[in-house]
Amino acid sequence: MSDLAFTSVRELFQQHGAAALFETVARELRDRHEFHKLFDALCLQKKHAMGLPLGRPTSFDDVPSDRREEFEAAYTAAAREVGQHLLADGKLSQAWIYFHAIRETQPIRDALDKYVVPRESTEESEELLDLALYKGAHPVKGVQIQLRTHGTCSTITSLDQMLPRLSASDRAACAAVMVRSLHADLLQSVQRDVAQRMPFAPPASTLRELTAGREWLFADNNYHIDVSHLSAVVRFARSLSPGSPELILARDLAEYGAQLSPQFQYAGEPPFHDFYPAHIEFFKFLGREDSDRALHYFRSQLEREEDGSDRALTAYVIVDLLVRMDRFAEALPLAERYLLDADEDFSAAFGELCEKAGRFDVLQRVAEARGDLVTFAAALVQGGATS
Repeated sequence: MSDLAFTSVRELFQQHGAAALFETVARELRDRHEFHKLFDALCLQKKHAMGLPLGRPTSFDDVPSDRREEFEAAYTAAAREVGQHLLADGKLSQAWIYFHAIRETQPIRDALDKYVVPRESTEESEELLDLALYKGAHPVKGVQIQLRTHGTCSTITSLDQMLPRLSASDRAACAAVMVRSLHADLLQSVQRDVAQRMPFAPPASTLRELTAGREWLFADNNYHIDVSHLSAVVRFARSLSPGSPELILARDLAEYGAQLSPQFQYAGEPPFHDFYPAHIEFFKFLGREDSDRALHYFRSQLEREEDGSDRALTAYVIVDLLVRMDRFAEALPLAERYLLDADEDFSAAFGELCEKAGRFDVLQRVAEARGDLVTFAAALVQGGATS
């Protein structure tokens, strides 16, 4: 120690007792920025005050159940303080340990928002990439860091793995980042090609304007962006929120893809066999552009589909689109007909759909047919039924 020698600690305890000792130790640890030890000291101080064993300061195992709430409050306060100290020192990954433990992660997210991403990978950027994306502290910032420091290919690979684990809002925000980035790269590449072939062509601000009437841009299997990146980002764009401004860019990407040579238009799973045309309709629907026509496109596929699993996949896409546009009454009969028997895990989602549609009578009928007395009882109560 510097100013606090062990002999003086002993004397302090002998003269003023444990309370003064703990206060002095905590103050010294704050001054020395030894914040992990500070957390232990604060928990130790509380356990002493509660008359509990001091061997394991941060453990809940030796805390009686009737006093657990009291110790938990002190534990939370200590973690919050230590987390803030570590944030002030710029040690975000270490601060995350404490904020994550008490489920208060917003301070980490706020700190990551302020981080200026470098042009090249650094030790700090790698640490924050792991924290933001892989630990889930701020997935959107993680995608921005990886795009800037590792490029599109690496980011697509990572996002493919992470996307199912993200919340709907984070999925939408990450998709928006990818769409903006790839659209900007593709727009620049196409503009350069047009300028080389037509030096005096008037400038255009959208892909649609640039490619209109210029089929020669795609002649001889020509393309202007990695076609696997294009396919992946268009697929990510299905996570965009209804009305999102990036839907226009996503549609631009899909329309560009639809003009590529057939060998570069990879088929997707139903109802995206015809990959880019199907996505154009998907984005039109979410963008509230000719929604009825777009919905008819997918309904027609559902009616023609003979394979049971493919029919369920198509139905799921339609139901998802309708739910995201708050058209619950239209989604409900499709979900009941095509998804309940196809997916055992869909029952909970179906119950939520019935609730949003205000159709507890449907939930009662389905629960009764499936012999599900618990769901039937819940539907009766939620629907306000009387005996």
